[in-house]
Amino acid sequence: MKILMYSVRDDEQAAIQAWAAAHQIQVDTNDLEFHPETADLVKGYDGLVIQQRSPIGGDASLYQSLAAAGLKQLTSRTAGVDTIDIPAAKAAGLVVTNVPAYSPNSVAEMSVAQTMRLIRNLEMFDQRISQQNFQWAGLQAREIRSLTVGIIGAGRIGGTAARLFHGLGAKVIAYDVVRHPELEDVLTYVDTKEDLLRQADVVDLHVDLNETSTGLIDAAALKLMKTDAYIINASRGPVIVTDDLVAALKAGEIAGCALDTVEGENALFNQNHQGEVLQDTNVAQLMQMPNVIITPHVGFYTNLAVKNMVDISLDDVLAILNGETTAHAF
Repeated sequence: MKILMYSVRDDEQAAIQAWAAAHQIQVDTNDLEFHPETADLVKGYDGLVIQQRSPIGGDASLYQSLAAAGLKQLTSRTAGVDTIDIPAAKAAGLVVTNVPAYSPNSVAEMSVAQTMRLIRNLEMFDQRISQQNFQWAGLQAREIRSLTVGIIGAGRIGGTAARLFHGLGAKVIAYDVVRHPELEDVLTYVDTKEDLLRQADVVDLHVDLNETSTGLIDAAALKLMKTDAYIINASRGPVIVTDDLVAALKAGEIAGCALDTVEGENALFNQNHQGEVLQDTNVAQLMQMPNVIITPHVGFYTNLAVKNMVDISLDDVLAILNGETTAHAF
């Protein structure tokens, strides 16, 4: 049995090698994304694992060719599967799996950390101090216990964030199409997105990327928010219309934001563009705003999360190849 993993980073190798040794299975890796032009590399392998933010591309014939080559599955070692044409994969007889909960704490803690940086004006203090300006004026902070945190998407990650914010003393409200009774000790559900946007001092996004969440936060949504409210996006970039966000920040319609993901991030994130002129004018503008924090989609990037992403994805491949079922199949 042989498994090929695409887009593997150096920091994943230890977990991959440990899993391979424990199961006595050959696991090979490369640093390429899985696309039609790189698909031939999987020939001769029994299992396939990918991790990427750009769509696989191609058409249904790509998935049919994988099945014809003897593959039974296509596994993403991430939660998001919008890069995969799931209907085409299933039509070809492939089982598609993901890692829906590699570590909810990793992303939830990122949201809390970014919220704290924003409400304490730490980004602005850092900028002042870098210029040897040690004054306090104009940067009085707010305490988390005085705020209402609104979570859009109270699933595994959003629910974990709700418990963390509640533990810090914040009032937590949530909007989700599915309500989870087990969270009602830490949050209160509201009926509409609009209700949440009007009430929240911090809007924290934890939704999957799909037809209903794309453009979820647009100009109209931003105008509903308080002018002293913040927005946190550690979900997927297209959830916020970046043009509208830039305009709202310039107009003072919201107080600031923390973005761990943005539209078009594949051209920037996890790459070194030092010394270059950024072609993404929206990101370039956001980077110049003192009330904006940008991180390169690293909410997931913790030691525990990386290990879990590797282990769970490979466990699923092994189960499918052995004729067993997995709870992570679509």
